[in-house]
Amino acid sequence: MSSDYSPPSDPLDVIHEDSELLLVNKPAGLLSVPGKGPHLADCLISRAQQVFPTALLVHRLDRDTSGVMVFALTKSAQRHLGLQFERRHTKKTYMALVHGEVQGKTGEIHLPMVVDWPNRPLQHVNFEHGKQAVTQWRRGAVKDGTTRMRLSPHTGRSHQLRVHMQAMGHPILGDPFYSDDADLYPRMMLHAESLKLRHPQGGRAVEFKAKVPF
Repeated sequence: MSSDYSPPSDPLDVIHEDSELLLVNKPAGLLSVPGKGPHLADCLISRAQQVFPTALLVHRLDRDTSGVMVFALTKSAQRHLGLQFERRHTKKTYMALVHGEVQGKTGEIHLPMVVDWPNRPLQHVNFEHGKQAVTQWRRGAVKDGTTRMRLSPHTGRSHQLRVHMQAMGHPILGDPFYSDDADLYPRMMLHAESLKLRHPQGGRAVEFKAKVPF
């Protein structure tokens, strides 16, 4: 990643803003936070802070994943949202295109995961040392040897959806780490479509969406 990082120059795509929250549609190919070294400084939070100087990090998406990301605009909102993510009170839904024709209509994957140290940042399934990782899935359209999948992670492990799809035998199209076809697609076909959370001000349930670009 360090040698070929060329993030898209898309303008900041704001989904919602108020006194506490900023929701942004992150483009694929852009880091959520800075990497190590000046060549990896361009990222979504730095772009957000150019327009919203008080924007604070709450969670992150992988570089190659697009879709809904929330930032807090106050310290109290950051604490409130951080606890929601920590306690798994948020609900995230992703859309993916995967290899092969998935059998069955719905399912749940329970495969513990841990970092693959010799090959980091890759992760892998590990029943001895891995942490619990749970993903619900629902099959969508099957076309030309690929399947559209709606994925809902119940845990927030790094690369969870990517590893779980690979382990299921249906890696995500264009995944540079877990599929061997990255050169055949313009991007990884994984998008954070919706995010449900409690608003820090008053606690009402709100949902934010970003249109699936593929």
